[in-house]
Amino acid sequence: MAEENTDDRIAKAFAEKDWNEIKTSNSWQIFKIMAEFVDGFEKLGKIGPCVSIFGSARTKPDHKYYKLAEEIASKLTKEGYGVITGGGPGIMEAANKGAKEAGGKSVGLNIELPHEQYANPFVDADKLISFDYFFIRKVMFMKYAQGFIVLPGGFGTLDELFEAMTLIQTNKIGKFPIVWVGTEYWSGLLNWVKTTMTEEKYISVTDHELFSVVDTADEAVEIIDNFYSKYLLRPNF
Repeated sequence: MAEENTDDRIAKAFAEKDWNEIKTSNSWQIFKIMAEFVDGFEKLGKIGPCVSIFGSARTKPDHKYYKLAEEIASKLTKEGYGVITGGGPGIMEAANKGAKEAGGKSVGLNIELPHEQYANPFVDADKLISFDYFFIRKVMFMKYAQGFIVLPGGFGTLDELFEAMTLIQTNKIGKFPIVWVGTEYWSGLLNWVKTTMTEEKYISVTDHELFSVVDTADEAVEIIDNFYSKYLLRPNF
């Protein structure tokens, strides 16, 4: 079934359409996009200082990174931060659980996916937002988070990580802290970024300062706290 859906989408992309079909389809899509932006801005604009936590939806509750995400979120909450996740299972669930059980704000930016994404039960009911469009969801992650903590994950996690790093590198948002958690997991990517990318001059040595790599919850929270002891909390853009 999944293959048929993919084939249908590819065929649809190549199908010829008349101007009326194009205009109607694009108009409705614009309205849907606007509605998602408005809903996100209205709900997130009043939640206060938050940290986005990224990581795999496939991480099981008995995994060390699930427990670490839960601990990080709990400690962030006790320091006065809300927690924003993708609202799904795995690392996202762990972070929402840690925030919720510590009595803090637990935000979920959910997106419906065919295999693994569903809203976890630890997101505050009034802070669960569902999206059809990945790019709108990422805007909300970046605009309303004032720090980013990234645990092990796959393509989606890397997408979110490099989105944040790119926006900071290009001065589109402030130089907010980005923390990679799990030296063992990130070591290969870290080595490639600090050697190959730098040696080929695709990034500069100063870009290494865009992020930190840690292994414990205390280290992650300390980086966030140290940064915000110097700056006022405000939306990114």
